[in-house]
Amino acid sequence: MPDHRPANRNSIWPYALVAVLSLVGLADAIYLTVQDLTGQNLRCTIITGCAEVLGSKYAHIAGIPLAVVGAAAYFSVFSLAVLIVFGYAFARPLLQLLVAIMFVMTLWLLYLQAYVIHHFCQYCLLSALVTTVIALIVIFATIAQRRASTA
Repeated sequence: MPDHRPANRNSIWPYALVAVLSLVGLADAIYLTVQDLTGQNLRCTIITGCAEVLGSKYAHIAGIPLAVVGAAAYFSVFSLAVLIVFGYAFARPLLQLLVAIMFVMTLWLLYLQAYVIHHFCQYCLLSALVTTVIALIVIFATIAQRRASTA
């Protein structure tokens, strides 16, 4: 049973949008995971540098492709956003925390690409864009919710 149903559609649509965007990130991460695990060459069609970034020592954590971690994070964002849409208020702070962690990780990975690896991967940039947009939506939705609760 939901512990809090959002008051109106204006409080639901940001989380529905977050759910949809997280599916874009999930598809991107799954594609990178499959490419990594099967050893296939990744096609960089927009920019060059995918091989350098995804072949670097930063592309794995303890032997696990970073894309697997990304896929798990995006799936969790999707799940939490859907729970919020269906009125489960407990999911809101969990989503905020997860998205904050993802955004900080995104900044770190962008730094690595720019200043350590000196190459960019278009798939990584897509993930960075998706995470940044999700973070902005969650921030604005949180601000709107706080304003509505104090009014």
